[in-house]
Amino acid sequence: MKRAVYPGTFDPMTMGHLDILKRSSMLFDEVILAVAKSEKKTTLFSIEERTEMAKTATKNIKNIRVVPFSCLLVNFMKRMDSQIVIRGLRAVSDYEYELQLALMNRKLDPKLDTVFLMPSQEFIFLSSSMVREIASLGGDVSKFVPSAVYEKLVNKLGYPPENPCGGQS
Repeated sequence: MKRAVYPGTFDPMTMGHLDILKRSSMLFDEVILAVAKSEKKTTLFSIEERTEMAKTATKNIKNIRVVPFSCLLVNFMKRMDSQIVIRGLRAVSDYEYELQLALMNRKLDPKLDTVFLMPSQEFIFLSSSMVREIASLGGDVSKFVPSAVYEKLVNKLGYPPENPCGGQS
């Protein structure tokens, strides 16, 4: 069985992430969406909320399993019995960072390989941080995130704000 792991914070999960997952699900027998608890990132949603949103967003993809993790990725990979890491690439600027991660992971465990996938062109510009910023400023992000994620953003941010530009109406 070919099992791959797609790690990230997914704060929040975007349509770009979902696109990468759908592509991955056609390439591998099982894809584990590994929701990372990141100590160095300040997340809008807790790891429990991000895990639940990911489970809801991926419930119709049969070979996807959502698992939270808070350890070194190479250790998690061993626990999941996988040697394939999936990473999304949107632009050349992503490549340098992702290459460093892939090479370090391979140094830590020579059996690991990283597969880079590009999202569909319609999602190539999309990032979780961009979605968070747009939503926090009252912009409509409904077409950028799965519906379950959109509902959570609305509830978390009190979105859309009554007066998104501040001051008097």
